[in-house]
Amino acid sequence: MLAAARKDLLLERLRRDGRIVAKEIAAELGLSEDSIRRDLRELDAAGLAVRVYGGALPASPAVADYATRTAVAPDSKRRVAAAAVALIEPGATVILDGGTTALALVEALPRTHPCTIVTHSPTVASALLDHAADVFLIGGQLFKHSAVACGAAAVEAASRISADLFFLGVTGVHPTAALTTGDPDEAAMKRALAARAVDTYVLASDEKLGAASRFRVLGLDEVSGIVADADPEAPILRDLAAAGAALVPVR
Repeated sequence: MLAAARKDLLLERLRRDGRIVAKEIAAELGLSEDSIRRDLRELDAAGLAVRVYGGALPASPAVADYATRTAVAPDSKRRVAAAAVALIEPGATVILDGGTTALALVEALPRTHPCTIVTHSPTVASALLDHAADVFLIGGQLFKHSAVACGAAAVEAASRISADLFFLGVTGVHPTAALTTGDPDEAAMKRALAARAVDTYVLASDEKLGAASRFRVLGLDEVSGIVADADPEAPILRDLAAAGAALVPVR
């Protein structure tokens, strides 16, 4: 089997099964594990898979640049945002992550809703200018890929916050890889924010479900719920629930 055909097969298996075990597929195809691992390294380098110990997981399309992500699954993001807004009680203090799903949440939030929003995203903060909500912006080094503040100054500022809710954005929600993102500093910032809220809910539009990125943020059982946009009968929801995730369906 030619290398290009093998890679196509590996990608199809990732889409179908949600993971690849190098040893198993090498035996199935009558190839060496080294050949499969080489293919997986190349798929990882191309951003089409995420290598993990023993195999690979599907790469998340949510790791694309910020401008590109605005056109990814916009309807799904709106459904997630509407379900998330329903969790915000009047007078609540809410930490809102950065990203395009967070912007969709701002759009779904009634302009007169009385609450306090804390965010490390200047784009989210500016989107709230016409809302009644009080807005507090965390500063730090700007991580341009996601348009959020990260680094030591941002983490220190986050340590002084107490909130009722944190709406967490990630690029991957996977039964084994858990909640992941594509940058280690951003992952650390997300953990710092989650530590300051009573409840953390993940904003999981459909392109993130079953996908994984390089850096773990939190375990599935370390958040209060995952606002997941998928058919209630979808296998990914069953697998996430079996792995300990508390799901907040939007359909």
